[in-house]
Amino acid sequence: MLVAVYAWFEAGWVRLRVLELTLHGLPRELDGVRIAHLSDLHLGMIGRGRVAVERAVEWVDERRPDVVVITGDLVARPRGRAALLEVLARIRDPYMVLGNHDLAISRDPFSKPVDLTDLEQGTLLGDESVVRELRGTRVEIAGVDPRTWMRKRRSGFGDPRADFRILLCHFPRALVTVPKGRWDLILAGHLHAGQIVLPYGFGKLLLAHPRATFVQGVFRRDGTTMHVSPGLGTSFVPFRLFARPEATELVLRCG
Repeated sequence: MLVAVYAWFEAGWVRLRVLELTLHGLPRELDGVRIAHLSDLHLGMIGRGRVAVERAVEWVDERRPDVVVITGDLVARPRGRAALLEVLARIRDPYMVLGNHDLAISRDPFSKPVDLTDLEQGTLLGDESVVRELRGTRVEIAGVDPRTWMRKRRSGFGDPRADFRILLCHFPRALVTVPKGRWDLILAGHLHAGQIVLPYGFGKLLLAHPRATFVQGVFRRDGTTMHVSPGLGTSFVPFRLFARPEATELVLRCG
């Protein structure tokens, strides 16, 4: 009983983290650029995840980062759409991708797809990329539609000859499937840092994803760096155990 009470509490006990991220090849002009990375809001789900989302949004609004991204699973139920609109109205022009729960591609028996194609705030990317100028530097921000990912397990974007290239993909396995050297930075979510985690000895048992490799944090492969967000909400059950929700501000640094 006490474990359940704590896990309910932890689901709303959000960590607000500033993380310096060293990237080899980062243009000098972008040194110090700040990216707020949010993921897995799961709005509409019963529980304290909404508390974590509210605090995270307030923090992002206070800090005014250069770029805000949300890497999927924006809503868990159709009733979460109104809450999402409220969130987006408070965040400055976020770039977003969908996750599997947004499209009801999950084992959740109560999940229903939600139409998010007509959002008035932010930029929703589905197998497309945009190039924006940041500090006089061309930055590509691309986003993968989860249906494409689950069918092809890859991203198929042309090269716009940008100076720095960011891929938003809900699924962390993107790190091992994208073309070598195509992306400088991948931002992902999906795994909720395990959500229900049982520590033992020198390791942890992830009950939901026991074989997952890229659970949370920073990973590197073939010149590409990936940050996996622990996310803010919950799925299936309204609990987190030893897997606190997190909003992360990434401060990019030249290697």
